[in-house]
Amino acid sequence: MNPINIRLLNQHLAAPQFSRPEEVVAHFGAMQAQEYRMMRWAVEMRTKNPKEKTFKKAFDEGRIIRLHLLRGTWQLVSAEDYWWMLDLCGAKALTVIKGWMSSNKIAIPDEELFRIREILVETVEAKGSVTKEDFNQELVERGIIMDDHRLSYHIRFAELSGTLCSGDLLPLKGTYALAEKKIKKTDKKDRDEALMLLAQKYFQSHQPATLEDFVWWSGLGINDCRRGIELLYDKIYVEKFKGREFYLLDNCRTRGVRKGEFLLIPPYDEYLIGYKSRDVVLSPEFSHRAHNNSGIFQPVVAYDGRICGNWSPTKASLQAEFFVGGFTTEELTKDWLSYQKYKL
Repeated sequence: MNPINIRLLNQHLAAPQFSRPEEVVAHFGAMQAQEYRMMRWAVEMRTKNPKEKTFKKAFDEGRIIRLHLLRGTWQLVSAEDYWWMLDLCGAKALTVIKGWMSSNKIAIPDEELFRIREILVETVEAKGSVTKEDFNQELVERGIIMDDHRLSYHIRFAELSGTLCSGDLLPLKGTYALAEKKIKKTDKKDRDEALMLLAQKYFQSHQPATLEDFVWWSGLGINDCRRGIELLYDKIYVEKFKGREFYLLDNCRTRGVRKGEFLLIPPYDEYLIGYKSRDVVLSPEFSHRAHNNSGIFQPVVAYDGRICGNWSPTKASLQAEFFVGGFTTEELTKDWLSYQKYKL
């Protein structure tokens, strides 16, 4: 088994098969979306012809949704997966967020929660797609002074209740809309069906991966994750690699990787953050160059799938620094031009 090649193919970082950004997001189930600008590159780099306008159209039309979900963090999900994933993962995410509130000594009584949510809804109904600043202004006009941190928790609660979701895509600021108006309701799934589908989406996009990887990514309990895997029956199998058991699906892609390819990978990309153990593609001695212990991820360069350096996606000119391989910045020119073309 060549786990790096298999991940490149099934993450669609090599020989991508998708034409539309929402297909990429649906393939993954959920994609980390911490960086508001770079989440677009994370999706589009996995399509045949990356275009930022294509992502914006799908986002504005509600085919791709951004919200706090898995592990209580920012995720992209497709409209077709939004409602059942919210049902399955929302309660656990809410528990995580309440834990953060407790550690920050923040308590929100139900009376306040429902009153503020009512104002948030009224604001969106009146203005359409709104920013956090719009919410704050409306609160101030009603004589309610609230710090940014507390308002963020109110918004997260509204997201996890299925009330608010992402609005239109702006260059730098996130916006909010009413979920019931933006996302078509889909049929409910029973818990077993939802667990099976979540497991299928995770392993089809991250394989080969371990049970521990799936538990980390989903934020669910280990018993739920085991149940999801069990429900895949003969569609999933195990291969051992360096003493660990990795799961793969029977339709796993294994061919199509070209040698000598660089990738400009954005921060918080699924290629790293989607796994608890990242040593398959990143040497542990250099893990601090990709992320710190506080969960802050950096943009990285991969060569033939192995993480070998860092790059600066927001700079006007190509800037990269390699910590393995002895590569030069000039060798990234082709990939940088592709990224620049995408941004147009």
